[in-house]
Amino acid sequence: MKNLITGNSFLAFGVILAAGISTASADERAITYTEDIAEILFDKCSSCHNPDGIGPMSLLSYEEVRPWAPLISYKVEQQEMPPWHLDKTVGIQDYKNDVSLSAEQIAKVVSWVENGALQGDPSLMPSQPELPDAGQWQLSSQLGEPDFVVKSPPYTVSANAQDQWWVRNTSFEGLIDEPRYVRATELKGSYPLGVKVLHHGHAQLRSSDNQGNRASGPVGRQGVGKGGDVFPDGTGMLIYPSGSINWNLHYFPINEVVYDEQAEAAVWLYPKGYTPEFQTRGEQFFAADSGPGGLWANDLLLPPNSIKSMQGVRVLNRPALITSFRPHMHMRGKAQSLEAVLPDGSREMLARVDRYDHSWQINYEFGEDVAPLLPAGTMLMITSTWDNTADNPNNPDHRQWVVFGQRGVDEMSHLWLGITYLNDDQFEQLKAERSARLTAASGE
Repeated sequence: MKNLITGNSFLAFGVILAAGISTASADERAITYTEDIAEILFDKCSSCHNPDGIGPMSLLSYEEVRPWAPLISYKVEQQEMPPWHLDKTVGIQDYKNDVSLSAEQIAKVVSWVENGALQGDPSLMPSQPELPDAGQWQLSSQLGEPDFVVKSPPYTVSANAQDQWWVRNTSFEGLIDEPRYVRATELKGSYPLGVKVLHHGHAQLRSSDNQGNRASGPVGRQGVGKGGDVFPDGTGMLIYPSGSINWNLHYFPINEVVYDEQAEAAVWLYPKGYTPEFQTRGEQFFAADSGPGGLWANDLLLPPNSIKSMQGVRVLNRPALITSFRPHMHMRGKAQSLEAVLPDGSREMLARVDRYDHSWQINYEFGEDVAPLLPAGTMLMITSTWDNTADNPNNPDHRQWVVFGQRGVDEMSHLWLGITYLNDDQFEQLKAERSARLTAASGE
């Protein structure tokens, strides 16, 4: 369960606890922690709910879990935990990083709590998960140590204040001596307190060589609930030896001063001399409005006590493969969808988040053979909906007019897409390879 506990959660916890927990009837097979529940929590919750994680409590043993059992049941039944906000009735449903619980797992957790939250036989307890060192790079277990790491300038995060948005530039010199291709990136706050205050951020590299060639792209994008970015095999992002990094970092105070916090971005490179078949500029920004400049939406205005939607369109002038979808709004955000209108006029809903929560910045990574593979001329239709009413539990004040702004109490409307643009031959090649895999999998 990867979230902070809100006041509403504590209230729900008290209500459930006051109601009491019933006991299982003698003729039912008792669901127990050791045989049934521990494995679910280890698999879906332990990456955050451990002594060094961002979760508010550790959930690695029965003794740690038992006091929270009623609240765990409530959060699971409401599908608030683990955080996975996709609408499961429309769009693509196959994702590489899906942390949601199945209906069977939800029923098992709820039944376990309803029937006494029994421990079971300790000898049947599964092995505890091997959790990475919280100060290490998440991708190091997969890719080894990064080829280089860059740090932002230091910034002191106040103990008690509104969220703080901080932008600075640093030089990018001396880390590579020739053009190279990036394989993966990861951005994080410093350990131990930086990882708790950095809500999301971007490190954007603008680079060049001495012949005037230029390239730009992210060397790190971070968000609570989002890991590092690994490009598909044979896909890379070109960078040159000289340039600058723009640090765009959004901090949330934690009731403790964090002095001289420095975010860090790690980069893994392909070997020298290697040119990938497909080239990308990494995760890219797409605005959900049709105004000039994209994000700078002069017409983003939410009246008090209102629900409002906005829609915008981007046309792909080249074929493209979309590998991930990451919506972004603020506290009044309610839903956001990505729809494709194909050149023949047909429409396809690609993904829709219907329970958006600004506390999380989840990057939904499409499965390999369902990732949208779109021809040139496709229109990407982005629809955002905000709830500025008292029914929105995240709304700080439903009586306020809300405009575009960088603070959490203001609003935004955009999304980030992992996108690789293709030429016509590459598009046809990927289509044929996917068709062959699907045919082989079906046994035809």
